[in-house]
Amino acid sequence: MHDDRLLVEGRLERALRQFIRPARYTDRVPLALSVWHAPGEPVPVAEALKASYAPFETGTEWGSPWSTSWFRLRGQVPDAWRGRRVEVVVDPGFTGDGPGFQAEGLVYDASGVPLKGVHPRNRHIPVAAPAQGGEPVHLLLEAAANPAVLRDFEPTPLGDVLTAGDRPIYRFASADLAVLNEEAWRLTLDIEVLSELMYELDAARPRRHEILRALERALDALDLHDVPGTAAAARAELAGVLASPAHASAHRVSAAGHAHIDSAWLWPLRETVRKASRTFANVTALAEEYPELVFACSQAQQYAWVKEHQPHIWERIKKAVTDGTWAPVGSMWVESDANMPGGEALARQITHGMRFFREELGVETEEIWLPDSFGYTAAFPQLAKLAGVRWFLTQKLSWNQSNKMPHHTFWWEGIDGTRVFTHFPPVDTYNSQFHGAELAHAERNFTEKGRASRSLVPFGWGDGGGGPTREMMERARRLRSLEGSPRVEIERPSAFFAAAEEEYGERAPVWSGELYLELHRATYTTQAATKRGNRRSEHALREAELWCTAASLRDPSYAYPYEALDRLWKAVLLHQFHDILPGSSIAWVHREARDTYARVLAELDEITAGAVRSLGAGEAAVLNASPYARSEVVTSGEGALVHVNVPALGTQSLAVAAGHTRAPGTGARAQLADGTIVLGNEHLRVTIDTDGLLTSVRDLDADREVLSPGSRGNLLQLHPDHPTHYDAWDLDRHYRNTHSDLTDAESVELVEDGPLRVAVRVVRAFGDSRITQEIRLAAGSRRVDVVTDVDWRESEKVLKAAFPLDVHAERSAAEIQFGHVHRTTHANTGWDAARFEICAHRWLRVAEEAYGVAVLNDSTYGHDVTRAPHADGLGTTVRLTLLRAPHSPDPETDLGTHRFTYALLPGATTGDAVAEGLALNLPLRVAEAPVLPSLVSVDDPAVTVESVKLADDGSGDVVVRLYESRGGRAAAALTTSFAVSAAQVTDLLERPQRPAETDSAGLALDLRPFQILTLRLTPVR
Repeated sequence: MHDDRLLVEGRLERALRQFIRPARYTDRVPLALSVWHAPGEPVPVAEALKASYAPFETGTEWGSPWSTSWFRLRGQVPDAWRGRRVEVVVDPGFTGDGPGFQAEGLVYDASGVPLKGVHPRNRHIPVAAPAQGGEPVHLLLEAAANPAVLRDFEPTPLGDVLTAGDRPIYRFASADLAVLNEEAWRLTLDIEVLSELMYELDAARPRRHEILRALERALDALDLHDVPGTAAAARAELAGVLASPAHASAHRVSAAGHAHIDSAWLWPLRETVRKASRTFANVTALAEEYPELVFACSQAQQYAWVKEHQPHIWERIKKAVTDGTWAPVGSMWVESDANMPGGEALARQITHGMRFFREELGVETEEIWLPDSFGYTAAFPQLAKLAGVRWFLTQKLSWNQSNKMPHHTFWWEGIDGTRVFTHFPPVDTYNSQFHGAELAHAERNFTEKGRASRSLVPFGWGDGGGGPTREMMERARRLRSLEGSPRVEIERPSAFFAAAEEEYGERAPVWSGELYLELHRATYTTQAATKRGNRRSEHALREAELWCTAASLRDPSYAYPYEALDRLWKAVLLHQFHDILPGSSIAWVHREARDTYARVLAELDEITAGAVRSLGAGEAAVLNASPYARSEVVTSGEGALVHVNVPALGTQSLAVAAGHTRAPGTGARAQLADGTIVLGNEHLRVTIDTDGLLTSVRDLDADREVLSPGSRGNLLQLHPDHPTHYDAWDLDRHYRNTHSDLTDAESVELVEDGPLRVAVRVVRAFGDSRITQEIRLAAGSRRVDVVTDVDWRESEKVLKAAFPLDVHAERSAAEIQFGHVHRTTHANTGWDAARFEICAHRWLRVAEEAYGVAVLNDSTYGHDVTRAPHADGLGTTVRLTLLRAPHSPDPETDLGTHRFTYALLPGATTGDAVAEGLALNLPLRVAEAPVLPSLVSVDDPAVTVESVKLADDGSGDVVVRLYESRGGRAAAALTTSFAVSAAQVTDLLERPQRPAETDSAGLALDLRPFQILTLRLTPVR
């Protein structure tokens, strides 16, 4: 037999492209168009219905970037179309850019009821099936002129409405009434499914040739000049190969409809409201036609938006949930970043998300669903279990640059030892279209073959592309059992997880520790103002809840601000979305984020001030929101420095707090000699040279030098920063090949000379930028603070601050949510080498036996740690990544002024790092207030109180969340300054689990390493 495969395949491809696909719609009549170009921001449909419309012709330009135009579409179904399936087909000027990254639309009926979205791969609106003929068509299209921003990562002004300009960017192509030729459409799908499968099969397999010859016979049966009339005959030739069932051993695909919608990214938050509305309208309409659909949808925030802005669509969602075609998933308020949110914030992501799904939709979600976040904290397994979550899904690790994850289905073990059953879909996408190549890849790629037989495939267009389509549903029907292909079954993700766990759970491997993404490492640093706003808002919320709780317990007339705190938490949680907090969104998003954080912080300051006033009359006092007692220098209301001692989670009068007697010679002092400045107190002696750099940090308690021999600390280093691909996202390894040390100083000046604090101000200018730093040492403190003001005007540079430490550290410890993780300082393996940039929260510590040094910060997340040989041995260099200046998608990323503080903490134990990291991020507050003992006390410092608040149910119960923070066992007693009538241990959502154990010392706590415990205390009323 002669091999004519290539000839037949070429014949098929041309016929499909030129004749068969275009035959889906052959009869068309244009609709009459008129337009209203809405001024400014989007408006509700009610306003559009009242607007005045002008005639509009296809082929006309419309839509300046980010604008909205409303089009009326009017016509009548021809009588000759009686009995046929009639649709409106709209093309407002779609481009070659992907769905979700260009123009989009939502179609309403004449009364303003939303019907369906319009997208490049989903352009139709049903009219009648079958038509009677003569039906009037009156539709309203809300068309969004969203620009394509991300093109080869080139700088563009299109990322902000303030800079995008007003030139129209689309040309309206068509709006027609059309007849869908169903047999031709189905023939297209038959051919696509079979040909895609054929191309994935080995040429030696008989099945490939069976499909080829069936396709050849179908082409022979088809008149290419009358595809609609001969499609049925062609389909008959394919029926046999389509009916051949899958092998018993075929890989099993559990498919779930999906539409990953970034809550902001290359569009602002307000546009996500509309993207979600369009997609959700599509999905609920699709489910009416395909009742087997199951649409998995995460992010409670997007549901809340649709509930507020599109009540008709919201009611359809509720019905779909009841019908079983819609599966709320994810358990979180948004698909947040999974590295940088603080511990309590990550807990609130889960509690707010799960509570919304339960209260609004009656659903208890059972999984964390984070397909696209940039790495995953090892705190997640415990948080998931505490919330009653059984499963975890991600996909992003398929993007790893260096190392392939060895598992697709596994137990993920967190820092406390908790395990959660985890799946990482081997299809390597969360936007599958059921292409043959995707399914074949899922089967080939699945690492658990021979031990497990199933994987999950999320399918549908995301980011405003409209979600699953009817073509995808038709493909799924053909792929349910098809020889040569994996079996495809559309089902709920929970059904997949339950089956996978039953099949493989006892034998599944374990991955311990963080799921580090070997890509997008710059997201720990990019958009520093956004990260600073997040960090400060998290701690301001912590402080506000504490003092509001104290006010509620002390003053029965005080109204705890439930609604305000809930609203503010949700604003912060929203901005932890995985393209906002990481800094990878357009300029518009980050401009609004800065404004939002300013409002959040201002309102929280008012709430806290009001709560403090409600504590009762009193003189000037110092308030400590940290769970550790503090002894430090503060500025009084009159601007004077005072040294105070303040209890944990309590207050002390300023006079008493500052009334202690300091031992002689224990103040802070400065000496000048030969151009150097020496700052000292009873713990440290810090030498600063004429360049303003640290040449010595002497730990007087340990009698050892902290800096490596011959090195200088707080050395600012400037690197060129040109990622290969993803500007805002990536810090590629090659950036380390070149750097400049910023050693030149305009001035080095002693600006505070004790006795409570000494400080040296260093001013540097480089490029077009200017940086002013105050190196401060306070009386009694073991901390060297570096208070930094930067006017940053660089382009494609990254700024680091280096501390070469004379510490032989095999690993570093970095704070994460509710604990810390260790990472090696060497690069022995590819996995070690890939971690050349790492994330830490308030502190990072390196240590050798019996001695450690921590670097603290108040807003920085990116760090690197390297081994640094010196003349006397081996040291460790710790660097903080301070600022970047990428050009895409925000061409002016980070440009402007920044203020932040980082600090060096010599001789630090893990407990010291925890306490001082909290102190740096929770400044003492001076205000008029009564003296209050610690609201909550724990007698073991290894137990850290994370939050104190009133219960969300409005009962007046006090909720205390705490954890073991040092990585060991802790037996402790918790006491309160208020009388308690009952105490219960709860889950993460404050639901009681069991009575708390009590003894004469208080509530008995017995915690394992990094264990989180939530307590619910009922005050005596």
